[in-house]
Amino acid sequence: MPALIDTFTLSNGVTIPKIGFGTWQIPDGPVAYDSVAAALEAGYRHIDTARAYGNEASVGRAIRDSGIPRDEIFVTTKLPAEVKNADAARASFETTMSALEMDYVDLYLIHAPWPWNDMGSDHRAGNIEVWKVLEEVYDAKRSRSIGVSNFNVADLENLASATDITPHANQIRWFVGFTQGDTTAYCKERDILVEGYSPLATGAILDNADVASIAAKYDKSVAQLCIRYLLEKDVLPLPKTTTPSRIVENADVDFVISGSDLEFLDGLTDTTA
Repeated sequence: MPALIDTFTLSNGVTIPKIGFGTWQIPDGPVAYDSVAAALEAGYRHIDTARAYGNEASVGRAIRDSGIPRDEIFVTTKLPAEVKNADAARASFETTMSALEMDYVDLYLIHAPWPWNDMGSDHRAGNIEVWKVLEEVYDAKRSRSIGVSNFNVADLENLASATDITPHANQIRWFVGFTQGDTTAYCKERDILVEGYSPLATGAILDNADVASIAAKYDKSVAQLCIRYLLEKDVLPLPKTTTPSRIVENADVDFVISGSDLEFLDGLTDTTA
């Protein structure tokens, strides 16, 4: 499927497959292992995990056992959101690399600008401190690119004011009806790739009649339309499922949404109601 072969190019010249396989909420052990193995078997070459997901060991093992050369698979993982000082960030990266059993990752992200149990709290100084650790990791070639997740414009501006490397990617919640216009525009102006997690709104969009009516025009599922919508907007989708048939279906998105249908989808709000 061409959509699995196509790539975006990050600002540092590194290429990243246009569709990633997300592993959020997939438990460590056989479920994570089997899901990643199925994704790789289906042709995915971009796997997204995080230390917070608790499944890095199974993800790494599935990648090794696939027999696919390491340099043909793009691996993303993340520094836990609550880590906001340099020593803890360095230690967490080493824990991650031990779990993955890899010499390098392809993209390493700050998972959020604040701890999940204190969303919106001010960690500007801490984010600068840990970003400088990510710059160290990048300079040491232990991650081929570095970025952030869940950062808004103010968070990104804070980094830009005190650091040397502009993030190569910003992974944010992004789906039909929730497109984070200000953050997306800021990133595109600065050549920061926007990655969209929860492109199916964690499943909540699947029953939306408006989206379903457009999907039917293309003889595609709502999931396929939603994933294609991100690609049409040059946003990298990270669909997640543990069902092998859906893993395949989610990558079967080599069609084009018409301009009028894109405009209709752009106009939708509250698609998860």
